[in-house]
Amino acid sequence: MTKLTIAGICRKDKFSPNHIGNDAAIFNLTAEHLEKKGCEIHKYAETDLILGNVRESIIFNMVREWQSIHKLQEMEDKGCRVMNSAYGIENCTREKMTRLLIENEIPHPQSLYLNTNEDPEEALVKSGFHNCWIKRGDFHAIHREDVTYVRHPDEAKSILREYAIRGIRTAVVNEHLNGDLVKFYGVKNTDFFFWFYPSSTNHSKFGLEQINGTAKGIPFDEQELKNICSKAGDVLNVNIYGGDCIINENGEIRLIDFNDWPSFAPCREEAAKYIAQRIYMMATE
Repeated sequence: MTKLTIAGICRKDKFSPNHIGNDAAIFNLTAEHLEKKGCEIHKYAETDLILGNVRESIIFNMVREWQSIHKLQEMEDKGCRVMNSAYGIENCTREKMTRLLIENEIPHPQSLYLNTNEDPEEALVKSGFHNCWIKRGDFHAIHREDVTYVRHPDEAKSILREYAIRGIRTAVVNEHLNGDLVKFYGVKNTDFFFWFYPSSTNHSKFGLEQINGTAKGIPFDEQELKNICSKAGDVLNVNIYGGDCIINENGEIRLIDFNDWPSFAPCREEAAKYIAQRIYMMATE
């Protein structure tokens, strides 16, 4: 029987802020589990993809470089099977993600879309956003300032000016939600779903989790969270995902972030088996 040959494309270091080792670990562990299933795995860097060195028709990837995303989209259009889909990766960039979640009635904070060269004060006052989050609209968070908590319009102005200087043209503004911050991880069409309170584990990328403080353990419907995340994954076209949500005092759930293939650091050993299972299902469908 011919071995199933699969390309694996790892994430460029600059797109793994404070998580280079964790991202590499879940990638390599997933490859190991696929090899246990009898697959032959060829590992590549994003540079290899951009240079056209990836010839396999089945690909799993953690790419984030725009050139890589567009290259994978071209390959998908020609019939390659890719997970996560490069179209899904693009859907997880901030503004596109926010619009898709809200348009499809996924519970989400109220949000604004601003150009970075405009004064945000009028829009913030009109929306009643006293405390809010300013987030770069064009991409995933790479630098700490790409997601910033602000308490006053003057802070918002400063952040938007900084974005404009960096060439970031748009920003998303989310209202700040009070409640327990919960992180989650899931893999589509498998039994895997994991959630936890980051305040209990000191798990953090930029330390922003401390804004909501220590979780109180507000009761909520775990199945509802799974269902919301599953629907969000379908809307965004992402099979391997993670993110954050806020549970308010009434147990209501609202997603505040949704990412294509995060590090799965708190649950890596268990998650890798299911990620490999999902990739294998895709490869053999």
